[in-house]
Amino acid sequence: MNAPILSALAPRRMELGPFGASELKSTSRQWQHWHLKRDEANVAWLLMDKADSRANVLSEAVLRELSEVIAALQRDMPAALVIRSAKPDSFCVGADISEFRQLKTEPDVINQLVEAHLLAQKIVDLSCPTIAIVHGAALGGGLELALCCDYRLAVRGATFGVPEVLLGLHPGLGGTARLPDLIDPLVAMEMMLTGRTVHDAQASKLGLIDQLLEERHLAKAVAAVLADQVEVDRRNLRARPFRLDWVRRLAAWRMRKQADSKAPPQHYPAPRALIKLWERHGNSPDQMLHREIYSFAHLLNTPASRNLVRVFFLREQLKALGDPTKGMHKPAPVRHVHVIGAGAMGGDIAGWCALQGLRVSLFDTETNNIGSAVQKLTQLCQQKHRSSAQTRQILDNLIPDPSNSGVAVADLVLEAVPEDLEIKRKVYAEVEPRMKRDAILASNTSSIALEKLREGLTDAGRLVGIHFFNPVAQMQLVEVVAHSTARSSALERATTFVGQISRLPAPVASAPGFLVNRALTPYLVEAICLLDEGLSAEAIDQVAIDFGMPMGPLELADQVGLDICVGVADMLREQLDSYLPETPDWLRKKVEKGELGRKSGKGIYRWKHGAVQKKYRRKQAPRGTQQRLLLPMLNACMACLREQVIDDADQLDGAMIFATGFPPFRGGPMHYAAQLGFDTVAAQLQELSEKHGPRFAPDPGWITPADE
Repeated sequence: MNAPILSALAPRRMELGPFGASELKSTSRQWQHWHLKRDEANVAWLLMDKADSRANVLSEAVLRELSEVIAALQRDMPAALVIRSAKPDSFCVGADISEFRQLKTEPDVINQLVEAHLLAQKIVDLSCPTIAIVHGAALGGGLELALCCDYRLAVRGATFGVPEVLLGLHPGLGGTARLPDLIDPLVAMEMMLTGRTVHDAQASKLGLIDQLLEERHLAKAVAAVLADQVEVDRRNLRARPFRLDWVRRLAAWRMRKQADSKAPPQHYPAPRALIKLWERHGNSPDQMLHREIYSFAHLLNTPASRNLVRVFFLREQLKALGDPTKGMHKPAPVRHVHVIGAGAMGGDIAGWCALQGLRVSLFDTETNNIGSAVQKLTQLCQQKHRSSAQTRQILDNLIPDPSNSGVAVADLVLEAVPEDLEIKRKVYAEVEPRMKRDAILASNTSSIALEKLREGLTDAGRLVGIHFFNPVAQMQLVEVVAHSTARSSALERATTFVGQISRLPAPVASAPGFLVNRALTPYLVEAICLLDEGLSAEAIDQVAIDFGMPMGPLELADQVGLDICVGVADMLREQLDSYLPETPDWLRKKVEKGELGRKSGKGIYRWKHGAVQKKYRRKQAPRGTQQRLLLPMLNACMACLREQVIDDADQLDGAMIFATGFPPFRGGPMHYAAQLGFDTVAAQLQELSEKHGPRFAPDPGWITPADE
């Protein structure tokens, strides 16, 4: 993409204007977050440039200054107003979410929104033409700001979205009214209900933008708008049927049914609130704008939204760990990855790295596995809506390497061979002498201690764990595993690599099961115990789903692979004093017969074309089943904190949410435990221990210093 700011309009510079004028005239008033200049045609160019921030967000200070700018323009009306961003990567990514935490009550939120709505309406009511020029992302409040303008021009590569639903909210700066009024209301509602992003060409097709063009053509496009040479049809014929109450009611019924199946309203109230708002007031944009304020204010103060806002910051904290600009040192980026093992995990890891633009060489003793990895990458490109040209480039990034020669040139050598200590050691003995001096040696092991893997290495300091989760293309979290002799520079570079490939790094210590498997295994094992007691798999899984899990523990075990689950449970049983129950014979026999779950078509459940086959006529699980499933997971999380497997509770909560699907609306396992009360959790564990055995014995970490 070309430079996103017209060179003639670079902030803090006085150069030629866009129409060949001698120079842009700066206003006498200077603002911290906005730059306002006029050209000789009296067009006001307003550049958004939030101070001390890589991206524009609509903070209170930014909006206050914008109000001052609009007031100045009203006193001396320009021929036109053009709004764009001075940031190189985006237009505006929405509200300053950190300020949400300062709004403690609904009246606080209402007061803020009323002021913001009045400002938005002033932009709408300006007597001169208003034009928004969008490059990069226009999200949430950023898109809503653009919707206040008469025209929207976009530079190729721009993206648009209203992702507030991911925070347990709906748009709050007029988007619930203005978006359905501009484009097909059903598409507008779908965008708001899912939070999905719309790319440039689709936005143009929808009528969300008026013109899509290259940066170099913007000046002419603005001139054409001012000369009234741009014809835009604002009739929005698709909206007309939905002005009838009965049509909206029917559409709303369908929306509710679909939304409830994906986001149960008792856990995620925002979709229903948005549908209700549109159903009742969709024929009156003014009423929508008015009621939007009160609906948003109510949602922001729900536990679901407060916890989802918390999860947003948990994600940002993990993301910052992989950002090379955030630390004291700036590790060299990884440019070439060599993956050893093109099986289910290794092939997918190689494909994901290639998709993210890295050069990847892939070795396997079975060349068919490499071919399968290339084929899966092609399918992934289709799923990610990459063009044919982009797909060719991505496939060019992935180099089949049957001779294993990539070892010598790679910045990172990552082995993803079977979970067998001797096989891994053999691989290390072969590749270490051929590696570059500063290259990282990484293992994707899910259970083997790095202290064992490092034995025999000439340079054990370069060894780290980089543990991906399956499926690689969907699971956001990657554990970066340290051991006592790992060099800090290797760990920093590995963590940055995880950020490079758009994943969230979770630094953990080399301990049995690390963090995620250590916490997840007791949960899965208890589900097997309940199955042994005669409960149906469907009933057990439904208890977890009712709690908010994306799937139940037994379906998850099938997804992961019963062989892997049994192996991790055996390892934890051997290495931890955890009293995990023995794996039942019937389960070991399933593994021996190759009934491993989804990958073999049969496990706890049967699978058909990758989809689980469940019996939906079932008895409900008895009361107390939820505690039996969840408390062992919470207990293991506390043990990991106490043993310093991970630094703090926030990192743990983020890791468990983004690796296991722990319900985001609950804020993470330790946050959930804190809301229950640590003493309550300890008491419930003690009660279960007395009834079912020592595997439920409460971890000492539940006893806080104040209780000692």
